[in-house]
Amino acid sequence: MKNIVLGSDHGGFKLKEKIREYLEKEGYKARDVGTFCEESCDYPKFSANAASLVSKGIYKKGILICKSGIGNSIVANKFPGVRAALCYNLTAVRLSREHNDSNILVLGSRFVSAALAKRMVKVWLNTEFQGGRHQRRLNIIKNIERKIRGAK
Repeated sequence: MKNIVLGSDHGGFKLKEKIREYLEKEGYKARDVGTFCEESCDYPKFSANAASLVSKGIYKKGILICKSGIGNSIVANKFPGVRAALCYNLTAVRLSREHNDSNILVLGSRFVSAALAKRMVKVWLNTEFQGGRHQRRLNIIKNIERKIRGAK
């Protein structure tokens, strides 16, 4: 079974539930790290939990949802090895995988319908990293990350 981690705040809860159901129909086992209702909550707790699991290699991929996606992107990209991509259309989703080898897809529920989100998730999960010149650039990013960690 394929595993993936999901997280959202209250603004992304409904969309997260629809994505979780879609993933399970597609044969994925989704680990939901919350939130579990529409009651107001603080997104950094959930995005940090999911990003930490990807950073540690416990999950290879994750999906985060909040109203805009911006906050989740900021939090997730603080974690070593995480390449969280905030996407609002299918082209950005495809390029995030092909060029950047994104391992967390971030969606904004205010800008992405459930139908589009399912299509985006499908494209994201089925698009491979192209490597080549993109690997060289990814290696530069990894070196920057190592320098930052080493400077602390």
